[in-house]
Amino acid sequence: MSLDTADPAADTQAGASAVWLLPTPRGALHGFSTPEPSPAQRAVQALLAGPRAMAQAQWRQEHDRGGRMLQQLQERQWVQLLRRQVPAPDVRLGDFAQHVIAPLSGERRAVLASDSGFCLGHSGVEAELAEALGAAAADYSAFAARQARRGWAGAQRVAFHDDPDMLLPTWSFIPLWIDGSGYWLVLAGEPLLNNLAMVELVWSIRLAGARFAAPL
Repeated sequence: MSLDTADPAADTQAGASAVWLLPTPRGALHGFSTPEPSPAQRAVQALLAGPRAMAQAQWRQEHDRGGRMLQQLQERQWVQLLRRQVPAPDVRLGDFAQHVIAPLSGERRAVLASDSGFCLGHSGVEAELAEALGAAAADYSAFAARQARRGWAGAQRVAFHDDPDMLLPTWSFIPLWIDGSGYWLVLAGEPLLNNLAMVELVWSIRLAGARFAAPL
């Protein structure tokens, strides 16, 4: 997916020429990071609800009637302005892990799992390890929920280190909540989250719907 972005700070005509909106990678990460989204998070989520980038005018009508939400999201670096409309990524399920999940890992080794532990896709790892990491994600999901009930919300994300110096994580577990369902993104090595693949990941899951749901 290629973007023709506008920089309002460098272009005084950006507001006029950029008529579509899309989350930044940071916006996709933060916008889908909690099971109960805030108004700002819901405004970001709305940008990935359709098969194409959303028109700025339509989004403002639905989510920014007060005229401040877009500015707030830009200050957080959660949204970007586009000069051209872009379609959602056309990613087949069989290619999903290779093209969308793998670029988020510095080692191109990654797993996507449901919060119940079902492995939805993996790249660069054997199926047995992918299933083990999915099960670990489910265990950690239950642990994080217990800590939240006890009043500690700081257990939402976790990184594991083999190196005693703890310079780079061996595995990072990153939760996402998309349309009421929980997912875990498990990444080997350095997480490369400031990556357009993060937007493609969330957008693809939203549009795929039941394709990525764990079987009953």
